[in-house]
Amino acid sequence: MRELALDDIEALAVGAWILGTGGGGSPYLGLLNMRRLYAERHRIELMSPLDADTMGRAYPEAQMTSVAVGDLRPYPCVLYDPRGIEAVVTQVPSWKWMERVSRKICVEMGSIASTCKAPRTGHEVKEWGIHFTVTKAIGIGHRVRAAQRHHADPVAAILDEGKGKLLFRGKIVDVARRTTEGFLRGRAAIDGLDEDRGSRLEIAFQNEWVVAWRDEMPLAMSPDLICVLDTVSGEAFGTETIGYGRRVSVIALPAPPVFLTQKGLEHVGPRAFGYDLDFRSVFERSA
Repeated sequence: MRELALDDIEALAVGAWILGTGGGGSPYLGLLNMRRLYAERHRIELMSPLDADTMGRAYPEAQMTSVAVGDLRPYPCVLYDPRGIEAVVTQVPSWKWMERVSRKICVEMGSIASTCKAPRTGHEVKEWGIHFTVTKAIGIGHRVRAAQRHHADPVAAILDEGKGKLLFRGKIVDVARRTTEGFLRGRAAIDGLDEDRGSRLEIAFQNEWVVAWRDEMPLAMSPDLICVLDTVSGEAFGTETIGYGRRVSVIALPAPPVFLTQKGLEHVGPRAFGYDLDFRSVFERSA
């Protein structure tokens, strides 16, 4: 058990947004709430093994993560929107149905809602959690903030801390988005700069970055973490915030091992999201 300082909370917001792989929702409003709570002398303690989540990143659909959550019951689920509208899903037969019902409610709320699911026991977290993800996010966030303070390269700091790989540097030249069935879908096109000049990277997203092609050849894909970062600040761009003219660095971070198994790839590999591709990790190619 360790108490988190406000500086840890600030770092967590930066690191979690990077590990969110373009989705999961911006942590900014949550950070503002935490700043206020800390100003009121509240404190958060981080406990092992509750230093965990079910994905170690974000995925477009909750049922896709059943390889990690195992037999955990998906209900109840509470949704709340900024206007005070509340909804409670009391019982569904599966995670797939929880996802479908919750997204329909969220769409009716204006496509933004906070959710809270049932608490888990220590045994469930030990058995099914991706451990130490909070600590990982805090560590990445601290490295980014330190690089910013010292005018160093924050992208290089992330690659070092997360054991990642730089895929591409360039400028956003086009973004096509559409919202369907509660998902933000589309593609972003990036023209290369510096050593990548003359090439183009296209990334398909479904809430999160899913598959990247360099000059029409598959380069990176889920479950490897594809992260699009501001080249100067090192902070992440979400699929809903990326825009024309942004100078970005695209990196890959290693996926949790559970998702690289045969069962894991059935749930979160590129075919699970509709892409006719066999998974190949960028880290296998660099080995």
